[in-house]
Amino acid sequence: MKSFVRIAAATNGCRKETKMADIKWIKLSTDLFDNRKIKQIRKLPEGDAIIGVWLQILCLAGSVNNGGLVYFSKDVPYTNEMLSNEFDRPLNIIRLAMETFTYFNMIEIIEDVVCVSNWEKYQSLDGLDKIREQNKLRKQQQRERQKLLSCDGHVTVTQSSISNSISISNKFNIPSIEDIKQYCIERKNKVDAETFFDFYESKGWLIGKNKMKDWKAAVRTWEKNEKEKPKTPERIEVKRKII
Repeated sequence: MKSFVRIAAATNGCRKETKMADIKWIKLSTDLFDNRKIKQIRKLPEGDAIIGVWLQILCLAGSVNNGGLVYFSKDVPYTNEMLSNEFDRPLNIIRLAMETFTYFNMIEIIEDVVCVSNWEKYQSLDGLDKIREQNKLRKQQQRERQKLLSCDGHVTVTQSSISNSISISNKFNIPSIEDIKQYCIERKNKVDAETFFDFYESKGWLIGKNKMKDWKAAVRTWEKNEKEKPKTPERIEVKRKII
């Protein structure tokens, strides 16, 4: 039977998010180093450093406390340079680590935001969903109120009109495979429409813990990731040896 260890999320090298401090720990299995992916990573030339970055990523995701997302602020995603400063590690180690995590599907890059895959393994989010939904609704109401006021300085804004507008604007229509295929043709990219559809269909059309809002934006992210597809750890190792 597996045992688990709780580690405080606000550890050295991880920024504390004071506004969302409901949960201050992450959960790690005591057989972490028996994990097949971890074993493969440890055999790399900088394996121990990469594992260190992985633990810091988990701590930072716990500190941000938003379903495994890792960002500096809501509007500012982390860059490799920022993570290098955040974790006090060389930039080449951060780049190598992020390429490795992407290769092993330990993280996803969604619209430039890092998302830890299978975040539920590391932190229980029970009890926070309601709080987040309330915060989300409040922000949506505020944006809708500002939008209505900007359209007409004499408009009368009511709670009912705001709620109705939010209900309409938040409706997400799942695209068909043909829709995705047509958009990919327009974009002239190599994203496989069926693979894209099956991937998000299996996830309930969620990005992290949040409902997808714009599937076309997700296609563009896949397109970008396809162009910047990382090298395999084996190729990385060979290159490092040549250097």
